[in-house]
Amino acid sequence: MRLSDFELDVMAHFWEHKQLSAPELHQQIGESRGVTYSTVKTIVDRLEAKGAIERTETRGKTIYYRPVVNRERVRKPLVKTFLRRVFGNDLRPLFAQLLREEKLSDEEIDYLKRLIAEADKSKR
Repeated sequence: MRLSDFELDVMAHFWEHKQLSAPELHQQIGESRGVTYSTVKTIVDRLEAKGAIERTETRGKTIYYRPVVNRERVRKPLVKTFLRRVFGNDLRPLFAQLLREEKLSDEEIDYLKRLIAEADKSKR
């Protein structure tokens, strides 16, 4: 599923709040993004058409939506595209950046070690 940056921002609000209406969403992001209610509603309609959100209930004239896709389903192809775009076929600079420049916690380092061990096992 391909989402624009604005659509991703909107989805982040749905993932955080579980259910929102377009007016609630506009209150949360309209001013900070400098967009009108109709712009927010257009994004909500696009996300519904893409199958990322669905209608859950109607209260008066207000329609509420909830996310249908989870973060991981959206994140996975984005990360893959980003990595290939930035690093091409050589991911070693990414690993070097993570291990030399980022302040990884012991927990994150242990997690990386487990992933490497699993990847090594699956190649044998």
